[in-house]
Amino acid sequence: MMEGRSPVGRLHHLAFRAGDLESSLAFYREVFGLEIVRDMRPRSVWLKLSDGAVLMVEARAEGEPPAAAGALDLVAFRAGEEEKRRVRAVALVRGCFDGETDHTVYLRDPDGRRVGVSTYPLEQES
Repeated sequence: MMEGRSPVGRLHHLAFRAGDLESSLAFYREVFGLEIVRDMRPRSVWLKLSDGAVLMVEARAEGEPPAAAGALDLVAFRAGEEEKRRVRAVALVRGCFDGETDHTVYLRDPDGRRVGVSTYPLEQES
């Protein structure tokens, strides 16, 4: 491995299983402003992230266990201060706000999954 470089590269996709596809889709579109890039309802909908990556929101199969209630696992999207404030405001109105730190706003999606936006400065790629 070359020093300073990740062996796996950039994000390709995230796949979230949803108990109610339409509810989850509305959440990610309204709260994070994500656009649909592929619609395969009723099975799944792909939402555009940065750098060509996608968030796949997929219908959970019958008998498949839901996301763990109250789990603190987190997916945080990079955001600027203005976007972080906007997401916080939307989360408060929707009743899905789950706390915040100086840099990150936390929410719970319709399945109870912990997601957020963060302004925390990461090292820039060289």
